[in-house]
Amino acid sequence: MLAKKLVTAQKRGETRALCLGLGMVACSMMMYFFIGITIVPFYTKSVWTMETMCKVLKANIKEQVPCSDGKGSEDEDLFPYPCLQVWVNLTASGQEVMLYQTEDTLERNPKCSYVPGKSENSKEVKARIETIANNFKKYQTFPCYYDPGGTQTSVILSRLYPPKGLLFAFLWPTLMFTGGCLIVFLVKISQYVSVLSAWQ
Repeated sequence: MLAKKLVTAQKRGETRALCLGLGMVACSMMMYFFIGITIVPFYTKSVWTMETMCKVLKANIKEQVPCSDGKGSEDEDLFPYPCLQVWVNLTASGQEVMLYQTEDTLERNPKCSYVPGKSENSKEVKARIETIANNFKKYQTFPCYYDPGGTQTSVILSRLYPPKGLLFAFLWPTLMFTGGCLIVFLVKISQYVSVLSAWQ
């Protein structure tokens, strides 16, 4: 009677462990799919892949020029803020090009090197942009990214999704997938050993 209860409890434990392992595998596949349709397209779309050094030539703030949030924005989407324009000398080619914060900055407003969030306070935005301009004047040489193919003549300060960031994004689902497969494998080994012991 006790042996029957032990066998029943063991089967229930194996079933729960198997469900856990399969659930982890299913969740990891969903995470892979989500990363594949959100982060990967932005990574492959970016042409600023080569790192080099940039030297600041000028950093100007146009106080009276309001910038829009993207091309073809409606009137209600317009929000005024100081437009920071940073021009740098690209070490790789010696060209004078405009610097943007990220790939998204160029898409949102090609006239400005930095685009703040719409919900931010205007005084805080002004102070932040002045601080950024002063930092560019203080630290004039820094690494930046350019397009080696020449499609884009501008450069960016940092990539939204660098290779390390992409690898880190795939790390968690990979660990979950590996853990799920390991649990399923151990359950199957346990079942095999139980059947083998019973047969003997």
